[in-house]
Amino acid sequence: MDLLRSLPLGLYLEQPVTWLHRLDPRVKLVWLMTFLAAPLLANPAWRIALVGLLILITLTAMIPLRVWRQQMGWLIFLCTLVFVLTAILPDGLNTNHQPRLPADELAFTRQPTPLPDPPPANPWYNPFGWGQNRPPAVKQQPSITKPLPQPTDYSYMLLRLGPFTITRRSLDLAIRVSTLLFTLIYSTNLYLLTTAPEEVTAAIENWMEPLRRFKIPVTEITLTLTLSLRFIPLVLEEIQNLVRSVSTRAINWKKLGMRRTIQVWLMVAERLLENLLLRAEQIASAMKVRGFTSPNQHRVQWHQFRFRVMDWLALAGMVLLWGIRILWGGEA
Repeated sequence: MDLLRSLPLGLYLEQPVTWLHRLDPRVKLVWLMTFLAAPLLANPAWRIALVGLLILITLTAMIPLRVWRQQMGWLIFLCTLVFVLTAILPDGLNTNHQPRLPADELAFTRQPTPLPDPPPANPWYNPFGWGQNRPPAVKQQPSITKPLPQPTDYSYMLLRLGPFTITRRSLDLAIRVSTLLFTLIYSTNLYLLTTAPEEVTAAIENWMEPLRRFKIPVTEITLTLTLSLRFIPLVLEEIQNLVRSVSTRAINWKKLGMRRTIQVWLMVAERLLENLLLRAEQIASAMKVRGFTSPNQHRVQWHQFRFRVMDWLALAGMVLLWGIRILWGGEA
């Protein structure tokens, strides 16, 4: 199925078997939750460190370059684009403005306006003030304001390139958004890359065991998830077959027009739905023939859990990671 193999996400790597493949799926699921929860309320340095840790895990696992480039190439480009756009966009800093009018404006207007003092009167013998010494006029010097020396080298503006300005807040916001996007997508993708679908569902069922006390059908939910994951390749195969069948007929879409083109694709969608329902009915018939009545009575062990030394080391590393996160990774 070429369509399934060409997907950039959700592809399971069967060969080569790396040390990530050998880890217990429950441990990998806990590590995935760690990567999803650790960036919350964290400082930018911690978020960058998580991105570096994910890349280091990928390199130490010796994942082939073709897979690594297919999985991370477009994601690194997307995160870089988000980082650049967020850094040069306005940071949206909330500034406190001084009100133009006082808070007690009504009381202020009721106060009497003080009048200036009248000039002193001339004596009776010189009513016009002739011969009196007047004070010399004071020349007003132009006021020149010099910038005050700053006690530190702190600057809110980090870089200014023409109309683009990078501030401390915009840079911090760019790091947060881009690293969170990379961690969210790539950690999930790395988990699916090194974990089989049966192992994923088995790990989820194992961690959902306490919910049985609340009468939640854990086995039914897990079985539905397993069948859904197994049904995805069938859906992609049917889509690929229908697309190839349409392309081999060499239809001239320009002569059909918009209306008849929509009718053709509606017929293809209807055929796809019929094929998928037929496949689902075949799976249900196969389960009935094999005597499958309920998941609790006919449980299928998809994966045998076994803790090894590497699993315990992975759990110890996760505890150490959370310790560093609590001590130095929080926001200031």
